[in-house]
Amino acid sequence: MKKLMKYLRDYKKESVLAPLFKLLEAFFELLVPLVMASIIDRGINANGAGGPDTGHIWRMGLCLLALALVGLVSSITAQFFAAKAAVGFSTGLRQALFDHIQGLNFTNVDRAGTSTMITRMTSDVNQIQSGVNLVLRLFLRSPIIVFGAMIMAFTIDVKSALVFVVAIPLLAVVVFGIMVWTMPLYKKVQANLDRVLGITRENLTGVRVIRAFHQEAEEEERFRGHTKALADSQIFVGKISAVMNPVTYVIVNGAIIVLIYIGAIQVNVGNLSQGEVIAIINYMSQILVELVKLANLIITVTKALACADRVAGVFEIENEGWLLAAKNAGGRAESSAGSMAAGMAGSAAERMSAGTAGNVAENAAGTPFLEFDHVSLTYAGAGAETLHDIHFKVEKGETVGVIGGTGSGKSSLVNLIPGFYPVTEGALRLNGQDVRTIPEEGLRSLVGVVPQKAVLFKGTIRSNLQWGKPDATEEEIWQAIDTAQAREVVEGKEGGLDAEIAQNGKNLSGGQRQRLTIARALVRSPQILILDDSASALDYATDARLRTALQKLEGGVTTFIVSQRASSIRHADKIVVLDDGEAAGIGTHEELMESCEVYREIYFSQYPEERPGRTGAGASGKASGTAGNHAAVFGAGTSARVQAFNGAGNHEAASGTGAFAETQASNGAGNHAEASGAGTSAGAQASNGAGNHEAASGTGAFAETQASDGDRNHAESFGTAGNMAEGENISAEGLTENMQDISKKGKGGVSNGGR
Repeated sequence: MKKLMKYLRDYKKESVLAPLFKLLEAFFELLVPLVMASIIDRGINANGAGGPDTGHIWRMGLCLLALALVGLVSSITAQFFAAKAAVGFSTGLRQALFDHIQGLNFTNVDRAGTSTMITRMTSDVNQIQSGVNLVLRLFLRSPIIVFGAMIMAFTIDVKSALVFVVAIPLLAVVVFGIMVWTMPLYKKVQANLDRVLGITRENLTGVRVIRAFHQEAEEEERFRGHTKALADSQIFVGKISAVMNPVTYVIVNGAIIVLIYIGAIQVNVGNLSQGEVIAIINYMSQILVELVKLANLIITVTKALACADRVAGVFEIENEGWLLAAKNAGGRAESSAGSMAAGMAGSAAERMSAGTAGNVAENAAGTPFLEFDHVSLTYAGAGAETLHDIHFKVEKGETVGVIGGTGSGKSSLVNLIPGFYPVTEGALRLNGQDVRTIPEEGLRSLVGVVPQKAVLFKGTIRSNLQWGKPDATEEEIWQAIDTAQAREVVEGKEGGLDAEIAQNGKNLSGGQRQRLTIARALVRSPQILILDDSASALDYATDARLRTALQKLEGGVTTFIVSQRASSIRHADKIVVLDDGEAAGIGTHEELMESCEVYREIYFSQYPEERPGRTGAGASGKASGTAGNHAAVFGAGTSARVQAFNGAGNHEAASGTGAFAETQASNGAGNHAEASGAGTSAGAQASNGAGNHEAASGTGAFAETQASDGDRNHAESFGTAGNMAEGENISAEGLTENMQDISKKGKGGVSNGGR
C-alpha cells in the first residue's frame, strides 16, 4: 500500500481536513454523555429538592441539539473531503495502472493474463478506493472515541473506569486477531474472482464456438465449479469475519453489566450520582458502536490491503532489457547516429523525428535496412525456443514472404520487428541499430501492423482508420482504402466514412474487417508493413488485387507477408520458410522449389497438379523411345497430362475438365498434340519435327499452343472465357515440361507456361 500512497499527493489538503473534521465530530460526541448526566442530576433530580428543573432541561436539550448540528456539519464536511480524496486517488491510480499496462510488451501481458488485468483495473481499484475513504473517515475517529471514552470515564470515577482498561485490550485482541487471520483469505477470494472473470470473458467471446460444438452443459458445469469455489471461499472468510460482531458485543455488554453493578454500589454509598453512572454506561455504549464500525473498517481495510498488494504487483512488472536500454541509449543514438528524418521519407519519419529522442541512424552504405542476426526467441515460462538462429537481411522496399506450418513461429518472427517481444538471443537491427535501443514510440511510428485477428473499435470507420494518423486527410484515408480494396465496404455503409462500427467490428464480415485493418495500417504511411495472415478471409481475386496494389505503394515500403497460401507469397523478393522455429529455407520461389523440401511440400499440397509424377486426382500417360508412340489420357479431375517423345508419328491427346490439361510431343516427325481443357489451362506443344500440329482449346483462363523448329508448323488456339488465347511460332532448342503457375480459380486467372 505504501507504493500506492504517492497517488494521494495531489490530495494532501483533503487527506488532512477529512480526519480533522471527523475528530471535531468525535470531540462533540464525547460531550453528549456529560450533558445527559447534567440533565439527570440537575434537571430531573434537581439535587433532590422540589422537583425537576425544567429550564435546565431545556437549556441542556438545546445544547444537545447544537452538538448534534455541529457534529452533522463536521461529518458531512469530513465525508466530502474523504470522498474527494478517495475518488481522486482511485482515478489517478487507475490511469497510472492503465498507462503501465499499455507500456508492457506482449510477454508480460501474456504472463499476467487479460482477466487478471481487468480485475486489477476494476474490482481491485474500487476496493482500494473504499478502503481509503473509510480510513480517512473512521481510522482516526474510532480510536479517538474508544480511548476518549475511557479517559472521560476516568474523569468521572476511577474505579468504574478500570472496567474499560480490561475490556478495551480484549476487544483489540479480537479485532486485530481476526484481521490478521482473514487478510490472506481475502487474497484467495480475489484470486477465485479472477478465475470466474476469466471464464466469463472466455465464454462470452467464444459463445458461437460453444454453441457450434454443443458444449453449453460442459461450460455451465465448469462455470458452476468455479463459482462454487468462489462462494465457498467467501462464505468461509465471511464466517470468520462475522465472529467479530458477536464477540465484541459479548465483551462490551459484559462490561456494561459490570459497570451497572459497580455503579449501583457507588451510588448506594454516595460516591456517584445516577447521572454519572448513566454517563459511564453511555461511554461504554459509544465504545461498542465505534468498535462495530472499526470491525467493518478492519474488514474493508483488509480487503483493500490485499487488493493493493495485487495492484502493486502489476506495477512491479517491467519490460526486461527493453525500457532501460531505450532510456540509456536515447542520448547515445542521437549524438552518434544523427537524425532518422534524413533517411526516412513520409509522415511517419516526420512524426518520429519531431517527437522522439534517440532517432535511428540513416541507412549507411552497405548496411541492410533490416537484419535478423542469428535471432532466437523464447517466451517467458516456455520450455523450449520458439525461434532459433534466424539469420537473413532485408533491403528497403523488398517484399518478404513468411510461410510455414501451424506453430512454426511465423507470427513470432514478425512480432519481433515492432518490439512486441524482445529478442532473447542475437540481435534485430534496423538500419544497423539494435531495435531494443530505439524508443518504442519511434520504432512503432515506422511500422504498420495488421494482426491475425482483425480488431476494430467502437466508433466510426473514420475514427478507426485515423488510429495510425490522427490528422490524416480525406485523400490519404481514401488512398489507403483503395489500396486495401475496401472502397466497396465503405461506400456500402450508410454514412460512408462516418458509418458506425460496433465493438470489435461485429457488424462487419471477417473479410471487411481485415480490409479495414489493412487500410488503418496504410494510413500512417509506414516504412515497414506487416501483414500477419491478414488476408485469410479474402477471396483469391481480392487477395490478388490487394497484393498488386501493395506492390505499387510509393516510398519504398518494406512489406512482410505472413500467409498459409503459397500464391500470396510466391512473387515475393525473399521467402522465409519456417519449420519448428528454424529457417528451413530462404530465397525466391524458384530457388526454394529447387532446394527446400519443406517449401515444396507446402506448395505441392496446394497445387497437387504440379507435383511430378502425380497420379490419383490427376491422370498422366507417357510413351517414349519407339516409333508411332501413342499416349492418351482423359481426366475429369484436377489434371490430365500425356507425354510422348523420341519417336516418329507420336500422337498425344489429353482431355481435362478440371484445372489442367497438357500434352507434349517432341523430337519426332509428324508429331501431333492435342489438349482440351475446360478449366484453368490448356496447353499443347510439339517441337523439333516436320509437320508438327498443335491444337489447344480452353474455355477457362488460358489457352496456349506452340510449334517450333519445323516445316509446315501449325498452331491453333481457342480461348472463349479467359484472359488470353495465344498461338506462337517460335524457335526453341527444346521444351520444358514444367508449367510454373496454374494459380487462379474462376474468372480472370492468368497461367504462365515455361517452355
